[in-house]
Amino acid sequence: MLQILTLQIMNFPKLVLSLFVLAAVTTVKAQSVSSQMVEFQMLKAPKNPIDAASRLLKVTVTSPYSLKTEDVVAQSKVDFQNALKNYNQTVADSEKEFQQKLVDYNQEVAKAKEKFELESAEFKKLSMLERLTMTDQGKNPHLVTPTKPLYYKPQPPVYRDPNLNDYIIVDNNVLASQVTIAGFSRDGNYVDVNLDIQKLNFQDNAGQTFANQPTKLVVKVNGVEKINTTFFKDFAFISSAPTNNINKPLEEKNHLNKVMAFINQYLNDNFGYQSMRGTVKLQSVKNKGKYDDLERADINVTTNLRKLNPQNPEITAVAMTNMQKGIDIWKETLTKIAYKDKNADFNNKIAEFVYFNLIRLNIALGKKTEAEKYLNEFQENQIYMKLSYDDQNELKSLETSIYNSK
Repeated sequence: MLQILTLQIMNFPKLVLSLFVLAAVTTVKAQSVSSQMVEFQMLKAPKNPIDAASRLLKVTVTSPYSLKTEDVVAQSKVDFQNALKNYNQTVADSEKEFQQKLVDYNQEVAKAKEKFELESAEFKKLSMLERLTMTDQGKNPHLVTPTKPLYYKPQPPVYRDPNLNDYIIVDNNVLASQVTIAGFSRDGNYVDVNLDIQKLNFQDNAGQTFANQPTKLVVKVNGVEKINTTFFKDFAFISSAPTNNINKPLEEKNHLNKVMAFINQYLNDNFGYQSMRGTVKLQSVKNKGKYDDLERADINVTTNLRKLNPQNPEITAVAMTNMQKGIDIWKETLTKIAYKDKNADFNNKIAEFVYFNLIRLNIALGKKTEAEKYLNEFQENQIYMKLSYDDQNELKSLETSIYNSK
Protein backbone atom coordinates (compact mmCIF):
# COMPACT_ATOMS: atom_id res chain seq x y z
CA MET A 1 0.00 0.00 0.00
CA LEU A 2 2.81 2.33 0.93
CA GLN A 3 4.59 1.50 -2.35
CA ILE A 4 1.49 2.32 -4.42
CA LEU A 5 1.04 5.64 -2.57
CA THR A 6 4.69 6.48 -3.16
CA LEU A 7 4.34 5.82 -6.90
CA GLN A 8 1.24 8.02 -7.05
CA ILE A 9 3.06 10.87 -5.28
CA MET A 10 6.04 10.48 -7.62
CA ASN A 11 3.73 10.63 -10.69
CA PHE A 12 1.68 13.58 -9.37
CA PRO A 13 3.97 16.32 -10.79
CA LYS A 14 3.86 14.59 -14.19
CA LEU A 15 0.05 14.48 -14.01
CA VAL A 16 -0.15 18.18 -13.14
CA LEU A 17 2.29 19.02 -15.94
CA SER A 18 0.25 16.96 -18.41
CA LEU A 19 -2.94 18.75 -17.42
CA PHE A 20 -1.19 22.14 -17.74
CA VAL A 21 0.09 21.30 -21.21
CA LEU A 22 -3.35 20.06 -22.24
CA ALA A 23 -4.95 23.27 -20.97
CA ALA A 24 -2.38 25.38 -22.79
CA VAL A 25 -2.93 23.50 -26.02
CA THR A 26 -6.68 23.90 -25.66
CA THR A 27 -6.36 27.65 -25.10
CA VAL A 28 -4.04 28.10 -28.03
CA LYS A 29 -6.14 25.89 -30.21
CA ALA A 30 -9.32 27.74 -29.26
CA GLN A 31 -7.91 30.87 -30.84
CA SER A 32 -5.89 29.37 -33.64
CA VAL A 33 -6.02 31.94 -36.45
CA SER A 34 -5.46 30.93 -40.07
CA SER A 35 -5.17 33.17 -43.11
CA GLN A 36 -5.85 32.94 -46.83
CA MET A 37 -5.34 35.15 -49.90
CA VAL A 38 -8.67 35.86 -51.61
CA GLU A 39 -8.68 36.91 -55.27
CA PHE A 40 -11.48 39.15 -56.52
CA GLN A 41 -12.39 41.61 -59.25
CA MET A 42 -14.37 44.80 -58.98
CA LEU A 43 -15.26 47.98 -60.80
CA LYS A 44 -12.84 50.82 -60.11
CA ALA A 45 -14.78 54.06 -59.79
CA PRO A 46 -13.35 57.03 -61.77
CA LYS A 47 -12.42 60.39 -60.28
CA ASN A 48 -15.10 62.05 -62.43
CA PRO A 49 -18.12 59.70 -62.58
CA ILE A 50 -20.59 60.05 -65.45
CA ASP A 51 -24.01 58.40 -65.57
CA ALA A 52 -24.32 55.38 -67.83
CA ALA A 53 -26.57 57.06 -70.41
CA SER A 54 -24.01 59.82 -71.03
CA ARG A 55 -20.89 57.71 -71.50
CA LEU A 56 -20.47 58.76 -75.13
CA LEU A 57 -16.98 59.54 -76.43
CA LYS A 58 -15.50 61.59 -79.27
CA VAL A 59 -11.73 61.73 -79.86
CA THR A 60 -9.79 64.11 -82.13
CA VAL A 61 -6.01 63.82 -82.54
CA THR A 62 -3.55 66.15 -84.25
CA SER A 63 0.04 65.02 -84.76
CA PRO A 64 2.95 65.13 -87.24
CA TYR A 65 2.38 61.48 -88.17
CA SER A 66 0.81 60.47 -91.47
CA LEU A 67 2.86 57.50 -92.65
CA LYS A 68 1.14 54.46 -94.19
CA THR A 69 2.48 50.98 -94.89
CA GLU A 70 2.20 51.46 -98.64
CA ASP A 71 4.30 54.64 -98.34
CA VAL A 72 7.10 52.73 -96.61
CA VAL A 73 7.04 49.90 -99.17
CA ALA A 74 6.98 52.35 -102.10
CA GLN A 75 9.96 54.29 -100.72
CA SER A 76 11.83 51.04 -100.10
CA LYS A 77 11.38 50.08 -103.78
CA VAL A 78 12.55 53.52 -104.90
CA ASP A 79 15.66 53.19 -102.70
CA PHE A 80 16.36 49.76 -104.23
CA GLN A 81 16.08 51.09 -107.79
CA ASN A 82 18.44 53.95 -106.92
CA ALA A 83 20.95 51.52 -105.40
CA LEU A 84 20.70 49.33 -108.52
CA LYS A 85 21.19 52.33 -110.77
CA ASN A 86 24.23 53.52 -108.80
CA TYR A 87 25.81 50.09 -108.35
CA ASN A 88 28.59 50.59 -110.94
CA GLN A 89 29.49 53.91 -109.35
CA THR A 90 29.45 52.27 -105.92
CA VAL A 91 31.95 49.66 -107.17
CA ALA A 92 34.15 52.35 -108.71
CA ASP A 93 34.09 54.35 -105.47
CA SER A 94 35.00 51.24 -103.45
CA GLU A 95 37.98 50.51 -105.75
CA LYS A 96 39.17 54.10 -105.47
CA GLU A 97 38.84 53.92 -101.69
CA PHE A 98 40.82 50.66 -101.67
CA GLN A 99 43.65 52.18 -103.75
CA GLN A 100 43.90 54.98 -101.22
CA LYS A 101 44.06 52.43 -98.39
CA LEU A 102 46.96 50.74 -100.21
CA VAL A 103 48.82 54.05 -100.46
CA ASP A 104 48.21 54.67 -96.76
CA TYR A 105 49.34 51.12 -96.01
CA ASN A 106 52.64 51.50 -97.87
CA GLN A 107 53.32 54.75 -96.02
CA GLU A 108 52.61 53.08 -92.68
CA VAL A 109 54.98 50.19 -93.57
CA ALA A 110 57.73 52.65 -94.46
CA LYS A 111 57.24 54.48 -91.16
CA ALA A 112 57.31 51.20 -89.22
CA LYS A 113 60.59 50.14 -90.90
CA GLU A 114 62.16 53.53 -90.27
CA LYS A 115 61.18 53.37 -86.61
CA PHE A 116 62.57 49.82 -86.32
CA GLU A 117 65.91 50.83 -87.85
CA LEU A 118 66.28 53.79 -85.47
CA GLU A 119 65.43 51.65 -82.42
CA SER A 120 67.82 48.88 -83.62
CA ALA A 121 70.66 51.37 -83.98
CA GLU A 122 70.11 52.65 -80.45
CA PHE A 123 69.81 49.09 -79.14
CA LYS A 124 73.23 48.13 -80.62
CA LYS A 125 74.84 50.98 -78.70
CA LEU A 126 73.91 49.36 -75.38
CA SER A 127 76.17 46.96 -73.48
CA MET A 128 75.59 43.24 -73.83
CA LEU A 129 74.13 43.06 -70.30
CA GLU A 130 71.68 45.89 -71.08
CA ARG A 131 70.62 44.23 -74.34
CA LEU A 132 70.07 40.89 -72.59
CA THR A 133 68.02 42.58 -69.87
CA MET A 134 65.82 44.42 -72.39
CA THR A 135 65.41 41.24 -74.44
CA ASP A 136 64.31 39.29 -71.34
CA GLN A 137 61.78 42.04 -70.65
CA GLY A 138 60.53 42.02 -74.25
CA LYS A 139 61.70 45.60 -74.78
CA ASN A 140 64.11 44.90 -77.61
CA PRO A 141 63.18 46.40 -81.01
CA HIS A 142 60.47 44.68 -83.05
CA LEU A 143 59.30 45.41 -86.55
CA VAL A 144 55.53 45.92 -86.32
CA THR A 145 53.81 46.44 -89.65
CA PRO A 146 50.08 47.09 -90.16
CA THR A 147 47.82 44.47 -91.70
CA LYS A 148 47.58 44.80 -95.44
CA PRO A 149 44.06 45.80 -96.52
CA LEU A 150 42.02 43.41 -98.67
CA TYR A 151 39.54 44.45 -101.31
CA TYR A 152 35.94 43.29 -101.03
CA LYS A 153 33.78 44.14 -103.99
CA PRO A 154 30.32 45.40 -102.98
CA GLN A 155 27.55 42.88 -103.61
CA PRO A 156 24.85 43.83 -106.11
CA PRO A 157 21.72 45.27 -104.44
CA VAL A 158 19.01 42.77 -103.44
CA TYR A 159 15.52 43.96 -102.65
CA ARG A 160 14.22 43.16 -99.17
CA ASP A 161 10.89 44.11 -97.69
CA PRO A 162 11.31 46.91 -95.14
CA ASN A 163 11.14 46.13 -91.44
CA LEU A 164 7.93 47.93 -90.54
CA ASN A 165 8.88 47.83 -86.86
CA ASP A 166 11.42 50.56 -87.60
CA TYR A 167 8.74 52.97 -88.84
CA ILE A 168 5.98 54.96 -87.18
CA ILE A 169 3.09 53.82 -89.35
CA VAL A 170 0.19 55.78 -87.89
CA ASP A 171 -1.93 58.78 -88.73
CA ASN A 172 -4.33 60.93 -86.72
CA ASN A 173 -7.28 58.60 -87.31
CA VAL A 174 -5.32 55.56 -86.16
CA LEU A 175 -4.11 57.40 -83.06
CA ALA A 176 -7.66 58.53 -82.28
CA SER A 177 -8.87 54.94 -82.52
CA GLN A 178 -6.26 53.95 -79.93
CA VAL A 179 -7.78 56.27 -77.32
CA THR A 180 -10.37 54.32 -75.31
CA ILE A 181 -12.21 54.90 -72.05
CA ALA A 182 -13.61 51.80 -70.33
CA GLY A 183 -17.39 51.78 -70.27
CA PHE A 184 -17.73 54.41 -73.06
CA SER A 185 -18.93 54.07 -76.65
CA ARG A 186 -18.17 56.32 -79.65
CA ASP A 187 -21.83 57.00 -80.35
CA GLY A 188 -21.75 60.64 -79.29
CA ASN A 189 -19.66 63.49 -77.95
CA TYR A 190 -20.77 63.98 -74.35
CA VAL A 191 -17.08 63.52 -73.46
CA ASP A 192 -15.02 65.34 -76.10
CA VAL A 193 -11.28 64.50 -76.08
CA ASN A 194 -8.78 66.59 -78.06
CA LEU A 195 -5.17 65.40 -78.15
CA ASP A 196 -2.33 67.37 -79.74
CA ILE A 197 0.95 65.43 -80.02
CA GLN A 198 4.12 67.22 -81.09
CA LYS A 199 7.10 65.60 -82.83
CA LEU A 200 9.70 63.97 -80.59
CA ASN A 201 12.71 66.19 -79.84
CA PHE A 202 16.04 64.45 -79.17
CA GLN A 203 18.78 65.97 -77.04
CA ASP A 204 22.33 64.82 -76.20
CA ASN A 205 23.52 65.18 -72.63
CA ALA A 206 26.77 63.70 -71.29
CA GLY A 207 26.87 61.06 -74.05
CA GLN A 208 23.29 59.97 -73.41
CA THR A 209 20.05 60.61 -75.29
CA PHE A 210 17.09 62.45 -73.79
CA ALA A 211 13.82 63.45 -75.43
CA ASN A 212 10.58 65.31 -74.94
CA GLN A 213 7.30 65.25 -76.83
CA PRO A 214 4.86 67.92 -75.59
CA THR A 215 1.36 66.43 -75.64
CA LYS A 216 -1.64 68.61 -74.86
CA LEU A 217 -4.87 67.05 -73.62
CA VAL A 218 -8.15 68.95 -73.50
CA VAL A 219 -11.32 67.21 -72.30
CA LYS A 220 -14.78 68.72 -72.30
CA VAL A 221 -17.74 67.08 -70.58
CA ASN A 222 -21.08 68.21 -71.98
CA GLY A 223 -19.32 71.29 -73.37
CA VAL A 224 -17.64 72.22 -70.09
CA GLU A 225 -13.83 72.04 -70.01
CA LYS A 226 -12.70 69.61 -67.32
CA ILE A 227 -9.06 68.97 -68.31
CA ASN A 228 -6.54 71.23 -70.04
CA THR A 229 -2.95 70.15 -69.46
CA THR A 230 0.27 69.26 -71.24
CA PHE A 231 2.41 66.18 -70.57
CA PHE A 232 5.95 65.11 -71.58
CA LYS A 233 7.28 68.69 -71.71
CA ASP A 234 10.45 67.84 -69.79
CA PHE A 235 13.33 65.97 -71.39
CA ALA A 236 13.50 62.38 -70.12
CA PHE A 237 16.13 59.66 -70.48
CA ILE A 238 15.88 57.60 -73.69
CA SER A 239 19.20 55.78 -74.15
CA SER A 240 22.68 55.51 -72.65
CA ALA A 241 24.05 56.05 -76.20
CA PRO A 242 24.26 59.45 -77.95
CA THR A 243 21.72 60.41 -80.61
CA ASN A 244 24.01 59.51 -83.52
CA ASN A 245 24.22 55.91 -82.26
CA ILE A 246 20.51 55.14 -81.84
CA ASN A 247 17.72 54.09 -84.19
CA LYS A 248 15.76 57.34 -84.06
CA PRO A 249 12.61 56.13 -85.87
CA LEU A 250 12.37 53.12 -83.56
CA GLU A 251 12.97 55.25 -80.46
CA GLU A 252 10.31 57.72 -81.58
CA LYS A 253 7.87 54.87 -82.21
CA ASN A 254 8.50 53.47 -78.72
CA HIS A 255 8.06 56.90 -77.16
CA LEU A 256 4.80 57.49 -79.03
CA ASN A 257 3.50 54.15 -77.69
CA LYS A 258 4.47 55.31 -74.19
CA VAL A 259 2.59 58.60 -74.72
CA MET A 260 -0.57 56.84 -75.89
CA ALA A 261 -0.48 54.33 -73.01
CA PHE A 262 -0.11 57.18 -70.51
CA ILE A 263 -2.98 59.19 -72.05
CA ASN A 264 -5.27 56.14 -71.98
CA GLN A 265 -4.48 55.44 -68.34
CA TYR A 266 -4.95 59.10 -67.42
CA LEU A 267 -8.34 59.27 -69.14
CA ASN A 268 -9.48 55.99 -67.60
CA ASP A 269 -8.43 57.08 -64.13
CA ASN A 270 -10.54 60.21 -64.55
CA PHE A 271 -13.57 58.88 -66.44
CA GLY A 272 -13.29 55.12 -67.07
CA TYR A 273 -15.11 52.28 -65.37
CA GLN A 274 -12.29 49.76 -65.26
CA SER A 275 -12.32 46.18 -64.09
CA MET A 276 -9.67 45.73 -61.42
CA ARG A 277 -8.27 42.46 -60.15
CA GLY A 278 -6.99 42.30 -56.60
CA THR A 279 -5.95 40.01 -53.79
CA VAL A 280 -6.61 40.55 -50.10
CA LYS A 281 -5.40 38.63 -47.06
CA LEU A 282 -8.21 37.60 -44.68
CA GLN A 283 -7.94 35.72 -41.38
CA SER A 284 -10.36 33.44 -39.55
CA VAL A 285 -10.80 30.99 -36.68
CA LYS A 286 -12.05 27.53 -37.54
CA ASN A 287 -13.02 26.17 -34.11
CA LYS A 288 -16.58 24.98 -33.64
CA GLY A 289 -18.89 26.28 -30.95
CA LYS A 290 -18.08 29.69 -29.51
CA TYR A 291 -16.52 30.92 -32.80
CA ASP A 292 -19.19 29.66 -35.20
CA ASP A 293 -20.29 33.21 -36.00
CA LEU A 294 -16.75 34.20 -36.92
CA GLU A 295 -16.47 31.17 -39.20
CA ARG A 296 -19.80 32.16 -40.75
CA ALA A 297 -18.45 35.68 -41.27
CA ASP A 298 -15.39 34.29 -43.02
CA ILE A 299 -17.59 32.25 -45.39
CA ASN A 300 -19.89 35.21 -46.12
CA VAL A 301 -17.03 37.58 -46.91
CA THR A 302 -14.69 35.31 -48.88
CA THR A 303 -17.31 33.58 -51.04
CA ASN A 304 -19.11 36.80 -51.93
CA LEU A 305 -15.87 38.68 -52.50
CA ARG A 306 -15.09 36.14 -55.22
CA LYS A 307 -18.57 36.64 -56.73
CA LEU A 308 -18.07 40.33 -57.48
CA ASN A 309 -18.54 40.82 -61.22
CA PRO A 310 -17.80 44.20 -62.83
CA GLN A 311 -19.74 43.17 -65.94
CA ASN A 312 -22.89 42.26 -63.97
CA PRO A 313 -24.11 44.95 -61.54
CA GLU A 314 -26.98 42.78 -60.27
CA ILE A 315 -24.69 39.91 -59.21
CA THR A 316 -22.30 42.43 -57.64
CA ALA A 317 -25.11 44.08 -55.67
CA VAL A 318 -26.27 40.73 -54.24
CA ALA A 319 -22.68 39.75 -53.40
CA MET A 320 -22.06 43.06 -51.61
CA THR A 321 -25.25 42.63 -49.56
CA ASN A 322 -24.28 39.10 -48.50
CA MET A 323 -20.70 40.17 -47.82
CA GLN A 324 -22.01 42.85 -45.47
CA LYS A 325 -23.54 40.11 -43.30
CA GLY A 326 -20.05 38.84 -42.54
CA ILE A 327 -18.73 42.37 -41.98
CA ASP A 328 -21.55 43.00 -39.48
CA ILE A 329 -20.50 39.88 -37.54
CA TRP A 330 -16.93 41.22 -37.34
CA LYS A 331 -18.20 44.58 -36.09
CA GLU A 332 -20.42 42.90 -33.51
CA THR A 333 -17.49 40.72 -32.36
CA LEU A 334 -15.48 43.84 -31.54
CA THR A 335 -18.15 44.86 -29.00
CA LYS A 336 -17.52 41.57 -27.12
CA ILE A 337 -13.76 41.97 -26.69
CA ALA A 338 -12.37 41.79 -23.14
CA TYR A 339 -9.02 43.46 -23.77
CA LYS A 340 -7.66 43.01 -20.25
CA ASP A 341 -8.60 39.35 -19.93
CA LYS A 342 -6.20 37.30 -22.04
CA ASN A 343 -8.08 34.10 -21.09
CA ALA A 344 -11.42 35.39 -22.35
CA ASP A 345 -12.91 33.72 -25.41
CA PHE A 346 -13.03 37.10 -27.14
CA ASN A 347 -9.71 38.61 -26.13
CA ASN A 348 -7.24 40.95 -27.81
CA LYS A 349 -6.03 38.19 -30.18
CA ILE A 350 -9.53 37.96 -31.66
CA ALA A 351 -9.72 41.77 -31.86
CA GLU A 352 -6.38 41.92 -33.67
CA PHE A 353 -7.35 39.66 -36.57
CA VAL A 354 -10.84 41.22 -36.88
CA TYR A 355 -9.39 44.73 -37.08
CA PHE A 356 -6.84 43.61 -39.65
CA ASN A 357 -9.63 42.02 -41.72
CA LEU A 358 -11.79 45.15 -41.64
CA ILE A 359 -8.89 47.44 -42.59
CA ARG A 360 -7.55 45.19 -45.36
CA LEU A 361 -11.00 44.54 -46.86
CA ASN A 362 -12.05 48.20 -46.91
CA ILE A 363 -8.77 49.23 -48.53
CA ALA A 364 -9.21 46.50 -51.15
CA LEU A 365 -12.76 47.74 -51.89
CA GLY A 366 -11.56 51.34 -52.17
CA LYS A 367 -13.34 52.45 -48.99
CA LYS A 368 -10.46 54.43 -47.49
CA THR A 369 -12.64 56.44 -45.06
CA GLU A 370 -14.11 53.25 -43.57
CA ALA A 371 -10.64 51.67 -43.38
CA GLU A 372 -9.34 54.77 -41.57
CA LYS A 373 -12.12 54.48 -38.98
CA TYR A 374 -11.10 50.94 -38.06
CA LEU A 375 -7.43 51.85 -38.16
CA ASN A 376 -8.04 54.57 -35.56
CA GLU A 377 -10.00 52.15 -33.34
CA PHE A 378 -7.25 49.55 -33.71
CA GLN A 379 -4.58 52.05 -32.69
CA GLU A 380 -6.60 53.17 -29.65
CA ASN A 381 -6.81 49.57 -28.41
CA GLN A 382 -3.29 48.62 -29.44
CA ILE A 383 -2.06 49.28 -25.88
CA TYR A 384 -3.69 45.99 -24.87
CA MET A 385 -2.10 44.03 -27.72
CA LYS A 386 1.35 42.67 -28.34
CA LEU A 387 1.77 42.76 -32.09
CA SER A 388 4.50 40.74 -33.75
CA TYR A 389 7.21 42.49 -35.74
CA ASP A 390 5.53 41.48 -39.02
CA ASP A 391 2.12 42.70 -37.83
CA GLN A 392 3.59 46.07 -36.82
CA ASN A 393 5.13 46.47 -40.25
CA GLU A 394 1.88 45.50 -41.97
CA LEU A 395 -0.07 47.99 -39.86
CA LYS A 396 2.33 50.76 -40.95
CA SER A 397 1.94 49.66 -44.57
CA LEU A 398 -1.86 49.72 -44.31
CA GLU A 399 -1.71 53.18 -42.74
CA THR A 400 0.42 54.39 -45.66
CA SER A 401 -2.07 52.91 -48.14
CA ILE A 402 -4.91 54.82 -46.49
CA TYR A 403 -3.32 58.25 -46.20
CA ASN A 404 -1.06 58.41 -49.29
CA SER A 405 -3.97 58.15 -51.72
CA LYS A 406 -6.48 60.34 -49.90
